Amino acid sequence: MPHRDPGSWNSMISGYTQNGLLHEAQTLFNAFQGKNVRTWTILLTGYSKFGLVDEARVLFEAMPERNVVSWNAMISAYVQNSDMRSARELFDVMPERNVVSWNSMITGYCHCGRTREAYELFEEMGERNSVSWMVMVSGFIEISEYGEAWGVFLMMVRSGVRPDQAVLVVALSAVMRLNDLELVETLRTLAIKTGYEGDVVVGTAILDAYTRIGSLDYAVKFFEMMPERNEYSWTTMISAFAQCHSLDNAIAFYERDPVKGVATRATVITAYAQRGMIYEARHVFDEIPNPNVVMRNAMVAAYAQNGMIEEAKDIFLHIPVQNAASWAAMISGLVQNGHSREALELFAELHRSGNVPSHSSFTSALFACSNIGDVEVGRQIHSLTIKTRCQFNSFVGNGLISMYGKCKSMGDVTQVFSTMRVRDVVSWNSLISRLSQNYMLDDALKVFEKMPKRDVVSWTAIISAYEQAGQGDVSFKLFLDMLARGMSPNQLTVTSLLGACACLGAAKLGEQIHSLIYKLGINSCLSVCNALITMYFKCGSLDGLCAFEETPDRDIVTWNAVLCGCAQNGLGIEVIAIFEQMKASGVFPNEISFLGVLCACGHAGFVDKGWAYFNSMSKDYGITPLVCHYTCMVDLLGRAGQISEAEALIQNMPVKPDSVILEALLGACRIHGNMEVGQRIAERLSQIGTEGSGMYVLPSNIYASQGT
Repeated sequence: MPHRDPGSWNSMISGYTQNGLLHEAQTLFNAFQGKNVRTWTILLTGYSKFGLVDEARVLFEAMPERNVVSWNAMISAYVQNSDMRSARELFDVMPERNVVSWNSMITGYCHCGRTREAYELFEEMGERNSVSWMVMVSGFIEISEYGEAWGVFLMMVRSGVRPDQAVLVVALSAVMRLNDLELVETLRTLAIKTGYEGDVVVGTAILDAYTRIGSLDYAVKFFEMMPERNEYSWTTMISAFAQCHSLDNAIAFYERDPVKGVATRATVITAYAQRGMIYEARHVFDEIPNPNVVMRNAMVAAYAQNGMIEEAKDIFLHIPVQNAASWAAMISGLVQNGHSREALELFAELHRSGNVPSHSSFTSALFACSNIGDVEVGRQIHSLTIKTRCQFNSFVGNGLISMYGKCKSMGDVTQVFSTMRVRDVVSWNSLISRLSQNYMLDDALKVFEKMPKRDVVSWTAIISAYEQAGQGDVSFKLFLDMLARGMSPNQLTVTSLLGACACLGAAKLGEQIHSLIYKLGINSCLSVCNALITMYFKCGSLDGLCAFEETPDRDIVTWNAVLCGCAQNGLGIEVIAIFEQMKASGVFPNEISFLGVLCACGHAGFVDKGWAYFNSMSKDYGITPLVCHYTCMVDLLGRAGQISEAEALIQNMPVKPDSVILEALLGACRIHGNMEVGQRIAERLSQIGTEGSGMYVLPSNIYASQGT
């Protein structure tokens, strides 16, 4: 191109760099004899854009002259490579800076989680534009400092800067996480004043904010007033109603959507799946002639969520080109369904394919390691997060804390936490949970006290830690402190407190928590209802039956709670009736259900019924009886004086008898004066090394009852 002017050469080089053809761009650059500062800067920008920082640096050093754009391109290369030290050194010696120079630096600091350093630089800026403000607000949101983000936004407005679409959307992201309806209304008013309320992007962000803070009434009114709606406006409403368990309203909005695009259909598939309506979800999927990867990913997640892992695999394997979300959905589904080894094999396959795992895939893989206690594989994944620069992501960091904690590698937990650039509330809460699970209560309390900010999860974590350690009195002291600081408990807090009441046998205190449950409006929450039933029965109160009757929805845990509670309180007839009621309602009993009913039969002396239920376990439900079920039967037979039958059951059982079942039979021998069997059982207890004086006292009592 010897006859072309410099503009033509520069345009060609620019075209190559923008399309990633850097070798061709370099060849053309070398051939051009009339290079000017723009030519050099174009190639430098190309290297910077595609992360070739070494090539960019060599070119930058060779430049005969540089302008501010050249300097900015080199800084951008360092920033994209997360080399903030080199970026700052270059920034400090720049002969001239413009707003782009400053924005590049604060963007780099924010992306590395060094938001405070970004803010220090931001305050030094002589000139700021909308990008400067947006980066700074977004930076604080990234580290969960939503109040700080809102403060920066207010500073912008008060300085006379008119917020644009992007800044308004980011500000709404901050206030929705502050869970403050008044602030959402303030931003809506500002959007009206600046002419953005009718903007579909800002409008959808306002709509999303209303739904996220639970103001569905406001959301519906705003939605109906929107002059223009996009696909995400519809999906926001469908998703909001689905999460509030109002599937009928979610479907009604879906039916109203005139387009029913990919995102809307994927959302309604998720809504059906959340309610266990997998066939309805599949029907929506099958209506699409050529489902794309987004739809297929939604179906993979739907099947996995409903325990249909083979169906999920089938969809996954038939995705023509799997994207990061496809792998993440499948790996997560395997972990959630207890296939942790297979999940790690799939994660390894993803890595071998040359693709970089997403943050979600890393997190799921770390949970898989937690589930199977494989700390060595966990360490390998940790190394991979470092190589791929993912270790500073808060979700990945929290996954590492959880994995090392569950594997009881507390030194690694401390090391990961100390090196986290962004410690959000979840990070602190994860550390507290792992410390308490490893019986390090004092350390957990120290971490709790050091927390810069605490949310309801933080308080619940420490309250639960003391409750699980059997220190219910400390749990209640912490709870009172929580209330004094204006923090409202959630469902998990209340569940832990009910557990503390049960351990303390404090029925009156439990009644006060019961009243609080109604005030909080969580009386229909299933986990709370189940904990309430258990609490009353463990305190010896028959109000557990009333709590059961008032439970609107019941799962297997509900039925087991009332079955075991009644059995423990000697209500044998009631247990039989409730067990039959459970079967009639279509709920299949499990091992715990049968444990409750067999225990009740023992207390009530229902030998025939006990045998019938025991045999029904394997015959009707495919449940193999455990040693605890055999113990219930031995206790039942022993109470009825059928000592020989009880001994025969122990001798013929397919599982090895433990000391509990032998002691149950020995006790029956004492009651019924069966010296012969009692002696044999005492000898067996002696052989398995049972500690304590019980095994000596019981045989002597048998002799005494015989007058010998």
